[in-house]
Amino acid sequence: MVTTGHASNGLKAVSTAIGALFPASANQQDMSAIGICAPGPLNPLTGVIINPPNLPFWHNYPLAEEMRRAYGVSVKIDNDANAAALAEAKWGAGRGYRNVFYATIGTGIGTGIIFDGRIYHGRTGAAAEGGHIGIDRNGPLCNCGKRGCIEALASGTAIGRRARQKVSEDPKSILLEMADGDPQRVTSEMVAKAHAANDPVAREVMRETVDMLAYWLGNVIDLLEPDVIVIGGGVSSMMAPFLEEIRQRWVGACLNPSPQDIPLVLARYGEDAGIAGAAALCELGS
Repeated sequence: MVTTGHASNGLKAVSTAIGALFPASANQQDMSAIGICAPGPLNPLTGVIINPPNLPFWHNYPLAEEMRRAYGVSVKIDNDANAAALAEAKWGAGRGYRNVFYATIGTGIGTGIIFDGRIYHGRTGAAAEGGHIGIDRNGPLCNCGKRGCIEALASGTAIGRRARQKVSEDPKSILLEMADGDPQRVTSEMVAKAHAANDPVAREVMRETVDMLAYWLGNVIDLLEPDVIVIGGGVSSMMAPFLEEIRQRWVGACLNPSPQDIPLVLARYGEDAGIAGAAALCELGS
């Protein structure tokens, strides 16, 4: 997706992506709807992109209307995490559960809430920004402008940043070797590999990350009490070995009397979450 220029450039990028999936030689009468995962903030009811920081030319841009005009079909738009949550609830790891809380942990942390098979949007469509729930008011500054958001503390970006700080104080860590001697080149992927090799710095970073995610998800349970919690995103495979530990930490740490009854599972859709989410938006009644 382009990040500079005019609104028409962004529209052209979306049309190009659709064209790659639906060649001009195909019968467009077979196209019944278009689902789009777009950057927020946005209004999923009107299909208007409000003011995405990385796409300033789409300020109050009626993307759904423009796409309907171009293709003559129904267009549904939502943010990535909401759409991925819907796909997981319909066809993935959340299938069969009434209420689903989905979290995608990667560069940032995005979340989606599904109640009775429908996305919970809130009053204006801005609900479910769970990645910006603060758990430490004195914590690091998040890109959203708040301090101590879980995104700023436990995302892949945050894991890498914390590891870089710690490895500078421990030159014996194998993380430094992985980074060719430059602490600033340490990434969350390296932390996962170093943890598997029993590196003390990596183990400390992961212990802290598990602590914070468990605390955050415990708050989610007390607020929503979902039937299942689904974890996706690029960091999900890294967190897979710790899911049961996170569940065990809820016992006695939540007001909820039986948090251990809530499954914590990996998402079905990995890199295809956006595609599956866009398809789910097109489903009748979504």
